[in-house]
Amino acid sequence: MRIDYTPQLDFKDVLIQPKRTTISSRSQVLLERTVTFPNTTATWTGVPIISSNMDTTGTFELYDVLSQFKMITCLHKHYTLDDFKSRYETAPLNPEYFMISTGIGQESLLKLQELVNFSKAKWICIDVANGYMSRVVEYAITIRKLFPDKIIVAGNVASKEMVEELIINGKVDVVKVGIGPGSACLTRRKTGVGVPQLSAIIECADAAHGVNGSIIGDGGITCPGDLAKAFGGGADFVMVGGQFAGHDENPGTIEEIDGKKYKLFYGMSSEHAMKKHYGEMATYRSSEGRVIRVPYRGALKTTVQDYLGGLRSTCAYINAHNIKNMPKCTTFLMVGQQLNTHFEK
Repeated sequence: MRIDYTPQLDFKDVLIQPKRTTISSRSQVLLERTVTFPNTTATWTGVPIISSNMDTTGTFELYDVLSQFKMITCLHKHYTLDDFKSRYETAPLNPEYFMISTGIGQESLLKLQELVNFSKAKWICIDVANGYMSRVVEYAITIRKLFPDKIIVAGNVASKEMVEELIINGKVDVVKVGIGPGSACLTRRKTGVGVPQLSAIIECADAAHGVNGSIIGDGGITCPGDLAKAFGGGADFVMVGGQFAGHDENPGTIEEIDGKKYKLFYGMSSEHAMKKHYGEMATYRSSEGRVIRVPYRGALKTTVQDYLGGLRSTCAYINAHNIKNMPKCTTFLMVGQQLNTHFEK
């Protein structure tokens, strides 16, 4: 046992210091960026924000909105080939703006091959809660051999050594970073394991960039300011779950309780999700996800525009003309309070 006394920071622990700027209008900020990758010749251009592959947010319906903004939807792993075929009868998906998710079992591999070959997907996301397992690296190697021209994502991890392992030996291009920061995640409570998300992003981004890879900051976003802090900390992409929930486009009916409207949002390791997709929850595990009633928010487009507007404003405050330049324009200040909440109830 050892103790690391280095301060570990979450988004709530910092603010971004403003700087002299030559940007006179938010409209001058470019949110699109082009990304190259270490283990494939593919490149990607778009707005590097990703909807999480939960079955409330990683859906065709969210893709329809987010793709209009050149953002990515990481589709949940429970879509079948028949689901894709049905969708493609009306409107095929643009390979630039969606990911196919996969587990690490043999059945997952067979299904992945079917889905990628049918959809012509450009992105593959190897998605497991514990990205530290050696099996993840082995599976990534297999996927790379099968799909040498695809952009491969793997995770989740929260420290530099596994980022380097996945990129160098696993031959992945992008590592998903975040252990337990999500609003529907109970991993930290149930296991005591995790790293505060901003510190995880800073450390893992540094490791990934050292070997020409990229990271996705996955989880912990509660407002547009958190999104800006994730990019300022070095994230190449940011994945959003709960903040993209509760809209017209999310599945499920609207519930009304005491005059207020809600939609259901839940973690994919929750008992609710396990029973929905597998019929039961295995007795050897506990529920590491929660079920949340998210306040109904109307159209997803409104939330997306709010987040992109906040991000442009951050860039204007720190003289970052684009997302790529945000880390070198960012100085974080450790703070004890972020907002004056005197009149909030």
